[in-house]
Amino acid sequence: MAWQIVGYNKLIDLLQRSLRSGRLSHAYLIAGPPHVGKMTLAVGLSQAVNCESGEPPCGVCRSCQRIAAGKHPDIKVMSLLSAERPKEKPRTEIGIDDVRDMQHEASLPPYEGRYKVFVVDGTERLSTEAANSVLKILEEPPPRVLILLLSSREHELLPTVTSRCQRLEMRPLSASISREVLVQRWGADPEKADLMARLSGGCLGWAVSALADAEYLERRRQDIAALNAVVSMSYRERFNVAAEWTRRFERSRDDIAGLLNLWLGWWRDVLLVRAGCPAAVTNIDLKSDLEAQAAQFITEEALSAAGSVFRAIEQLSVNANPRLVLEVLMLAIPGVDRAKTSQTVAGKV
Repeated sequence: MAWQIVGYNKLIDLLQRSLRSGRLSHAYLIAGPPHVGKMTLAVGLSQAVNCESGEPPCGVCRSCQRIAAGKHPDIKVMSLLSAERPKEKPRTEIGIDDVRDMQHEASLPPYEGRYKVFVVDGTERLSTEAANSVLKILEEPPPRVLILLLSSREHELLPTVTSRCQRLEMRPLSASISREVLVQRWGADPEKADLMARLSGGCLGWAVSALADAEYLERRRQDIAALNAVVSMSYRERFNVAAEWTRRFERSRDDIAGLLNLWLGWWRDVLLVRAGCPAAVTNIDLKSDLEAQAAQFITEEALSAAGSVFRAIEQLSVNANPRLVLEVLMLAIPGVDRAKTSQTVAGKV
């Protein structure tokens, strides 16, 4: 068998039993954090229902290979990127027209496979009208149609949509499993595999992509240095940073989301160092920098900084004003001078 997903044997066993018994659901909600492997599982299931061998998915038959290459006419993937149309501004949601196209195609029989499979990558990005339209398909599913809804923010989906799907949860893998897979399957150096496993947060897809990117670690170091520079900036300089990040956010939400998550992980590590748990930090290759910053701030300040970054991430995810969110964040991050004052006062007390 050719299931490419690693570390989710219980999910694979469940799907295999459903395939053998002919009791496959008409719709699945595949939930989990970004890059955990949701699309890989969706591809594997698409292959399984259309495989030409007796042990699906075989990975070698014509159907499996065409699906893996993204060239099978009965497999349709809908995402924010695929929803974009020429000469339009970057879109923030998947609209009703895209779902109407899906409805029309779902009403037609499969072109060459057993099933038509529709994969919605980023179901939380559906507009309200589009989500309600998807609900109609889920309530009255056409024959030989399988719908796979992928979501990293399950709590934002309509309860009526989630209730009509069988839920498949993909939790992050442990660092030890990720490390082992990176070494054995992708031939990573053990030390680098350990770092990538920690940085990935259990999302193996992210770790594999980062491992293949020779410049990733250097870009990360540069980003962390820029983030740490904020604590030494004046408020005027911080507002300039907020303005720059707002412009970047307008071009790419994922760019700023990634930067803020990197910052959140850094403050978490600072807290771990201050708590005397350096072995648990994520950024193990930058321990000396972590120790230096941990010496600059008291625990309450580091905790407040982490909370401020977390709130900014949450607010941006629900379409709050990005300029306002980022300016408030810049005001909330402690400064080195204030940290020294706090430590002096704490010492006197």
